[in-house]
Amino acid sequence: MGVACTVILLYLFCTDCWLIAALYLAWLVFDWNTPNKGGRRSTWVRNWAVWRYFRDYFPIRLVKTHNLLPSRNYIFGYHPHGIMGLGAFCNFGTEATGVSKKFPGIKPYLATLAGNFRMPVLRDYLMSGGICPVSRDTIDYILSKNGTGNAIVIVVGGAAESLNCQPGKNSVTLKQRKGFVKIALQHGADLVPIYSFGENEAYKQIVFEEGSWGRWLQRKFQKYVGFAPCVFHGCGFFSTDSWGLVPYPNPITTVVGEPITVPKMEHPTQKDVDLYHGMYLTSLQKLFDKYKTKFGLSESDILEIN
Repeated sequence: MGVACTVILLYLFCTDCWLIAALYLAWLVFDWNTPNKGGRRSTWVRNWAVWRYFRDYFPIRLVKTHNLLPSRNYIFGYHPHGIMGLGAFCNFGTEATGVSKKFPGIKPYLATLAGNFRMPVLRDYLMSGGICPVSRDTIDYILSKNGTGNAIVIVVGGAAESLNCQPGKNSVTLKQRKGFVKIALQHGADLVPIYSFGENEAYKQIVFEEGSWGRWLQRKFQKYVGFAPCVFHGCGFFSTDSWGLVPYPNPITTVVGEPITVPKMEHPTQKDVDLYHGMYLTSLQKLFDKYKTKFGLSESDILEIN
């Protein structure tokens, strides 16, 4: 969508409709910093009927395990990334699974690549769903200048995790991801682990081994562009037995775990960060073990934390 809208905008400059493109470009310059200040969410867009059809296709469910206080701010850690984070988008970028009703007083902000907000039209579309850049400035603004009851949803594993996702594998990239814990301590925002059972079942991916040319190319692309090009496929539009880009209709169940109360520290030490990071790892592991047999996995399935 971002690439297509960019091309259309450039094309309009070469036509009699150049004024429309010029006006939008002027608006873009004026509105450039809005995504970094929480965006411009639209209740109407978040409640579009198409999101309910999207939810029911898999289906996608949101499971609440504990209440969240509107008087606190939160950082939700979403795991695993999968190929596209379909559960994260449906549950927190729309109202299809009733996140606002299940967690009254909590306003979720799904964080994604900042580069998406540099593309015309796409940026406005993303902001309307309550989606924001996963940048330090944006997170600081929402957690410190936007009241309470805010929840930043971060897909912690990011592009690195997406390279290893495949059906039947429960693996998260988390051991060295501690930045979100430090931010939580600086703002006194509670940490909430989330595990989405079935996220890795939406697509089948060719996973390149470490040291192979394919993995080298993916790492280079990730370093300079911000995301990793995965080689994957889903099913065709009319049949699950054919190849295509439509995700497989496998259930995705997103379980929101128990919040970890985090004190506010203006200058947390590495020891403080390690302590709460360890608590987060333990909480995520317990969440996975408690609900795995309820949502399609066996007792022998384990969560691999890298």
